[in-house]
Amino acid sequence: MVQPADAQEEKEVAKAAKAAKIAPRPMDHLRPVVHCQTVKYNTKLRKGRGFTLDELKEAGITKKYARTVGIAVDHRRKNRCVESLQTNVQRLKEYKSKLIVFPRKPGKVAAGEASAEEVAVATQLKTELMPIAKSVTEFEARAITDEEKQFRAYGKLRLERMNARQKGARDRKAREAEAEKK
Repeated sequence: MVQPADAQEEKEVAKAAKAAKIAPRPMDHLRPVVHCQTVKYNTKLRKGRGFTLDELKEAGITKKYARTVGIAVDHRRKNRCVESLQTNVQRLKEYKSKLIVFPRKPGKVAAGEASAEEVAVATQLKTELMPIAKSVTEFEARAITDEEKQFRAYGKLRLERMNARQKGARDRKAREAEAEKK
């Protein structure tokens, strides 16, 4: 996006101020990997609004706790396939393993909280939080076979379409012919 230099500088200053204010927390929430909508784009992956309750349950995280540790939750989203559920559960588990939870009370370390050494090592992540890896499928070139050259795709589609349309009438004729034989 092309902006005047002043506006761009203002944005950068505001972003740096926000990062300093919320430090050492990351700049953004962890978001799930979802497929884009429509036939044209559904092969592409993008970030979704939030994790489903099922994904959180599989990862062993409660809805209330997830919101406190920077995980976006969307109670309206549904899992429509097992693959995307497993992908997002794996994403949650990976995030959980990297997460450093600071102790609420200094000196007292509760279960699940980081030790003093881990807290000292912690730094703020200013880049994108667990970016989605773009997968590129490469195809190998090959020669077209004679069978593929002879195949008439349009004719085959028309034939199958006509067979589907005539199925009911052909079944009825077959039943009538069978009834006449008896």
